[in-house]
Amino acid sequence: MKYFSYFSNLLKNLDKTLLLLPLLFAAISIVMIASTSFKGEFVFSRPVRIQTLSYGLGFVALFVVLFIDYHAYIAREKLLYAASLIALLSVYLPGIGWTEMGSTRWINLGITTFQPSEIVKIALVVLLAIYLSRNQHTLGTVKGAACAFLYAAPFILIVLKEDLGSAIGMGVIWITMVFYAGLSYKLCAWFAAAVVLFVPLSYRFLGETQRNRIDAFLNPNNLSLPGNYHVWQSKIAIGSGGLFGKGLFAGTQKELDFLPVQRSDFIFSVIVEELGFVGGLAVILLYVVFLYRLLKIARNAKDTYGALIAVGFIGMFLFQVFENIAMTMGLMPVTGITLPFISYGGSSVLSCMIAVGLVLNVGIRSKTINF
Repeated sequence: MKYFSYFSNLLKNLDKTLLLLPLLFAAISIVMIASTSFKGEFVFSRPVRIQTLSYGLGFVALFVVLFIDYHAYIAREKLLYAASLIALLSVYLPGIGWTEMGSTRWINLGITTFQPSEIVKIALVVLLAIYLSRNQHTLGTVKGAACAFLYAAPFILIVLKEDLGSAIGMGVIWITMVFYAGLSYKLCAWFAAAVVLFVPLSYRFLGETQRNRIDAFLNPNNLSLPGNYHVWQSKIAIGSGGLFGKGLFAGTQKELDFLPVQRSDFIFSVIVEELGFVGGLAVILLYVVFLYRLLKIARNAKDTYGALIAVGFIGMFLFQVFENIAMTMGLMPVTGITLPFISYGGSSVLSCMIAVGLVLNVGIRSKTINF
């Protein structure tokens, strides 16, 4: 009875808007993925079934994470750190790693594949929140800032070769969190300069697929370069949508298969082609509301550790939304970053739902619980 009363009081602090938004995203995702399988009639295709199942598992994971006090992860920092590195390295094991579209970033589970970097991004936010809240006083020095970077560096470097998008995303998470934790503007400038210098040097260490994508972005009019044809067709789809779109299930670029990777990388192009500028803007506004709710929880968190968790996920989601939408318009390189909640992919959906669960966890514990 005591525990029931405790959880009942916790749920009174639940941000219902933040809980509702994934439901809206799920509806959009399933309908738009169904549209990519539409051939004159609605088809409950395998991608639709998998996405629906992924959301079912995602909501279960959300509520499991919601009720585990986020402070419990502090005592398991070393175990979480080691498990995350092992998960990232597992894709290189023969018979386990799975290569698709030129990148080895999946684990073959037999009936499906799983992308460890999606879940490890969640672990990285929690681990950095633990580390930074404990070492916040050192961030004013070069040594302290360098140690904070070295703490996250193994994650970024492991995924850099095969998954440029995830590596950049992890870097954005780090920058967002250390800046919030107290890294000075001067040190931020130094780190920014170091990144600018590192980018050209890192090019030679990237996989061939990653280098090709960067070359294509730098030469957008050369349609012979891998990826440029895809972006060109995406821009045609977006432009042809006009103000109100061609109608749900009626996209011609999608229907004739000119638009590539419709269910994941370029699903925003499908949305705009069929629902127009209004539909695309509506989706963006939903993300704005979503990010605002995360920010509100970050501001009201009862401790720095909780606030850093929320801030880390703000950085993660903001980058993914910006990168995915921008790459469909040719404004950013094609990196394989999914549109959060909406793109097809069980790993992506699961990680997004766990992230929401963790932020809601911080939110419900931001106030004193009385019995």
